[in-house]
Amino acid sequence: MDGQTAAETLDAAQLGAELGERATLVQFSSAFCQPCRATRRTLAEVAGMVDGVAHVEIDAEAHLTLVRRLGIARTPTVLVLDAAGTIVRRAAGQPRTADVVAALGRAM
Repeated sequence: MDGQTAAETLDAAQLGAELGERATLVQFSSAFCQPCRATRRTLAEVAGMVDGVAHVEIDAEAHLTLVRRLGIARTPTVLVLDAAGTIVRRAAGQPRTADVVAALGRAM
């Protein structure tokens, strides 16, 4: 997978949850990932502060087809989707609140 030629788009069926009205924070996690817990809190906090933003957490081990298709190599990995479900930002590791807010600003 190249990832650079065309923007990848995700929909509610692929995520197992509805997209946010303005943007969606998608978190790929795994069961024994300590940074995933902190990431969950950060993303839930940001989603709670910004109207129209949803936070969706996906168990990477239970969704291996999607993980492979998107080239997710580690957890946590966070994808920021715009209102149409297009991936506009992606980051691996535990994000800082300010970085998540900045990424959302570019998505909306």
